[in-house]
Amino acid sequence: MEAVEIVGFALVVISIVLIIGKWIRLKVPVLQRLFLPSSIIGGFFALLFGPEVLGRIITAVTGNEVMPYGIFTEPMYEVWAELPGILINVVFACLFIGFALPRLQDIWKVGGPQVALGYTISWAQYAVGILVAITILTPLFGMSPAAGALIEISFVGGHGTAAGLSDSFESLGFEEGYDLAIGLATVGLLSGVLIGIIMLNIAARKGASETLKHPDDISVDQQTGVLDQNRREPSGQMTTSTVSIDPLALHIGMVGLSIFIGYWLLEGLMWVEETLWIEQMELITHVPLFPFAMIGGIIVQIFITRFDKNDIVDRPTISRIQNTALDLLIVSALGTLSLQVIGNNLMEFIILAVVGVALNVFMFLYLAPRMIPHYWFERGMGDFGQSMGVAATGIMLMKIVDPEQKTPAMKAFGYKQILFEPMVGGGLVTAAAMPIIIQFGAVPALIVATILMIGFWLLGVLYFGKNKQNETRS
Repeated sequence: MEAVEIVGFALVVISIVLIIGKWIRLKVPVLQRLFLPSSIIGGFFALLFGPEVLGRIITAVTGNEVMPYGIFTEPMYEVWAELPGILINVVFACLFIGFALPRLQDIWKVGGPQVALGYTISWAQYAVGILVAITILTPLFGMSPAAGALIEISFVGGHGTAAGLSDSFESLGFEEGYDLAIGLATVGLLSGVLIGIIMLNIAARKGASETLKHPDDISVDQQTGVLDQNRREPSGQMTTSTVSIDPLALHIGMVGLSIFIGYWLLEGLMWVEETLWIEQMELITHVPLFPFAMIGGIIVQIFITRFDKNDIVDRPTISRIQNTALDLLIVSALGTLSLQVIGNNLMEFIILAVVGVALNVFMFLYLAPRMIPHYWFERGMGDFGQSMGVAATGIMLMKIVDPEQKTPAMKAFGYKQILFEPMVGGGLVTAAAMPIIIQFGAVPALIVATILMIGFWLLGVLYFGKNKQNETRS
């Protein structure tokens, strides 16, 4: 097969794997109660029937490599291995396209507590992660100091960010970091859902929430992920006539333009670094494209806001593109996960996983009620879910705890993303963290992360936690 045919067929098969994941979710009630995304289930299916599990079993039983890649092929697997690094650019380019940017004053007033809590958790993950790296992982296991960034990359960043940094891991000589990050992101997502549901049950029984709907009463729609026919809504608007251009094609073009702008921004910064500071510093060279694709999306949105008088850009359509890319990204990232690498670094993996989960649970239970003056549980669940994997986990938990949106939780969480995503959780800081640790040293990075953590901690507790006038119950 020619290269183009191989790529096309690999995309066809991975789409089928995603459908298989959805079918398994429909047939296995426990997966519905855990709210596991079909992409995660499909990713595990690809992992089990790929080279890491089925391939190794067949090789061990037969004594020769009859089916070394399981039910898949080597060219197909190689395409999947490259997909995460490509699709993450689509995910981040979509973040702000079609998103009506509110006034900064409104963002700060409504979403300020979430901003403070989110940044405190992220900087704490860096501080604690780097501390674990320089005291345990590096001296005892010989792991790169860059491992100090794995908790933030994997937990707040999630699968997409971890996959998007694959080239950075390789260029920094920390190749095993990629598989560890994908594995940790999986642990974070699974434990985020499990622990979140447990806390929701406890809160329902103890009355810790003012709006909580008991998890046992969650609708069948939410559990199965299939909406009732009478409750279905359009996934996007036809903003242009198909005679001129299909709306989906237009929106894909907007995403492509954002990535294109981001590419040249990155190339320009790399040229500046190479021209001026190549002898002293090598930082931008190790930064991936996706945070700049996000900046490209912001630039495109600024032009849309200024010149698009006909509102031809539809946010729900952009969200469909983003979510499709993320689903395929997760399937391909999990399907190509190296279990051997995790096995070779199992103790380090366990240490990072335990520390990451424990830190996130502590930060939520201790800081959320002190930083968020009203509806701390409802609003804090969004930040907890995001700190354990992806924003979708936080949104899902908020929908359970506040299904009728009687609190400002969803609005505040959305506002938070505007000031949060460009920097951490997959933003510029996340992308540059490992190069910074390698370039300037783990100890200086630890000091900076600790200072920033304390700063946002104090901001949340002393300003937002005390200043109840900045919040409203309506």
